[in-house]
Amino acid sequence: MESQWGVLSRRGFLDRSLTGLAAAGLPLWYAREVLAESRIELAAQEKAKKAGPNDQILMAAIGTGGQGTGIMKWAKSKAGVKFVAVCDLDAARRKKAAHEIGKDCHEYKDFRELLAREKVDAVTVGTVDHWHALVSIAAMKHGCDVYCEKPLSLTIEEGAAMVKAARKYDRVFQTGSQQRSDARYRLACELVRNGRIGKVHTVEARIGDNPIGGPFPVTNPPEGLDWDFWKGPTADVPYVKERCHYEFRWWYEYSGGKMTDWGAHHNDIAQWGLGRDGSGPIRVTATGVDPSHKPNSYNCHPHFAVSYEYDDGARLITTSDGENGNRFIGDKGWIFVNRSRIEASDPKLLKEPLPKGAIRLYHSNDHMGNFMDGIRSRKRCICDVEVGYRSVSVCHMGAIALRLGIPLEWDPKAEKFVGPRAEKGNAMLSREMRSPWKIEV
Repeated sequence: MESQWGVLSRRGFLDRSLTGLAAAGLPLWYAREVLAESRIELAAQEKAKKAGPNDQILMAAIGTGGQGTGIMKWAKSKAGVKFVAVCDLDAARRKKAAHEIGKDCHEYKDFRELLAREKVDAVTVGTVDHWHALVSIAAMKHGCDVYCEKPLSLTIEEGAAMVKAARKYDRVFQTGSQQRSDARYRLACELVRNGRIGKVHTVEARIGDNPIGGPFPVTNPPEGLDWDFWKGPTADVPYVKERCHYEFRWWYEYSGGKMTDWGAHHNDIAQWGLGRDGSGPIRVTATGVDPSHKPNSYNCHPHFAVSYEYDDGARLITTSDGENGNRFIGDKGWIFVNRSRIEASDPKLLKEPLPKGAIRLYHSNDHMGNFMDGIRSRKRCICDVEVGYRSVSVCHMGAIALRLGIPLEWDPKAEKFVGPRAEKGNAMLSREMRSPWKIEV
């Protein structure tokens, strides 16, 4: 899982030369900074290794599919961390994850039973999107810190409830938008925030097309999968293999397609670079190719462009076109960044160091390590629940505008749509939940 971050993976920086970091796209002056930061992070990890049994972080993994197992293994690799339980609605995935932990690992199908029986300090939440809020809030009520995969929530209302719960129960929360812990993205955002490309007028978040498929056949659920529990708060529908596991992303019932899957990454970086973690856009318009309306078919818009306007005139364009990544465009040049490189309209924009007194952003070179540091220090993580909420709200606004096919105006302070079309938009801020499930903070 971490290998996607290349030079910025958990295998560390210290075994790599400045030349290697520069080859990954970082200018020499910034590579030196990253190495210095990494030495500090390594020292903290070495200290954690020496911690006694009473200082161990006991954890459980809830949701152990591909990504869920990935974050579980990532957390397990950290010094002073011990996993004692796993939970999944698919018996095969649950048993495989338990095998990764070892013979003393307890297995659960129901997260509520796990939380009631196990005394754990923190959980990883790698479930499908429509379970994120219910599981995370329940864990926080039980005194657990939470690392929850992105996108944070299925709806804007759920995200707001997760923020409320984290504050009410004083929990450390990390949203799995790992690009905040990638030095390339941090460099891009710091340069933008310090006016290196002048006044920013456009940010592009290029996130790719949604797949087209279906109608898919209705079949019996595989042995060991509790399909009714998997659906949880969503509508009662027959089992279709392509609704479940990884493919759930392409159904609006369970996710938001690329708008929330990749948008939770690249819209998050756009917000960071624009300095909008505490607010958001004021207007959204969207165009897209109509999705399939056939039963048992993927129903996310296959091709789209969503335009957001901020109160200072800047625009964010989230589009399925172009090379995956973020492009910041100002009146003095542009900077493009993705997971493999950073480049600019003029190389000097990257090579010249930031001056003393420049705006510097929260630094983390290890997203999971930052979560562990938060658990121990009780300081908020780089992608705290409110950051995740603000960023995913942008994604949900875009999906709502796409589905309604109308422009919408947003009040960032009131956190609702306003204006002549507000009623239609606000009706989609939440979703009815199938009994007995409901959000309770």
